[in-house]
Amino acid sequence: MRKSLVLLLVVLTAAAIARAADVPLLLQSPTINRTQIVFAYGGYLWGASRDGGEAHQLTSGGHESRPIFSPDGKWIAFTGEYDGNVDVYVIPASGGMPKRLTWHPDADVAVGWTPDGSKVLFNSAREAYSTFNRLYEVPLEGGWPTALPMWRAEGGSLSRFGA
Repeated sequence: MRKSLVLLLVVLTAAAIARAADVPLLLQSPTINRTQIVFAYGGYLWGASRDGGEAHQLTSGGHESRPIFSPDGKWIAFTGEYDGNVDVYVIPASGGMPKRLTWHPDADVAVGWTPDGSKVLFNSAREAYSTFNRLYEVPLEGGWPTALPMWRAEGGSLSRFGA
């Protein structure tokens, strides 16, 4: 009787492990450049070749989401939480140490780039008196963010003509 219970437990455990291996992964927010796909999974950013192959981890140590390639494909802007605050960061497309671009105590969420790739677009409620966000841009090299001339916005992109 005891051997039967142990055998049943082993069979059920093996079946559960085999079934778990077939469960699809929840990959979020994919972004692509000419050679690479980057996505968020498990709180980190991962990259893989567009030709296929194994994904490799680009970030660690925080909770990263919403990756967005720069127009030239050399940088990835993303939303990160490393010290309890949500801010905008960038890393080289190959991975590396994140560079923090925003420092406001309210959440700053990366949403895009300017067409020339010199600034990152993000939304924030940093100047709101109610529950709405505005779009801002911050230089890639860091600096003071500038609000875009629209009253409310969650997301958006700028055309190559600057509109």
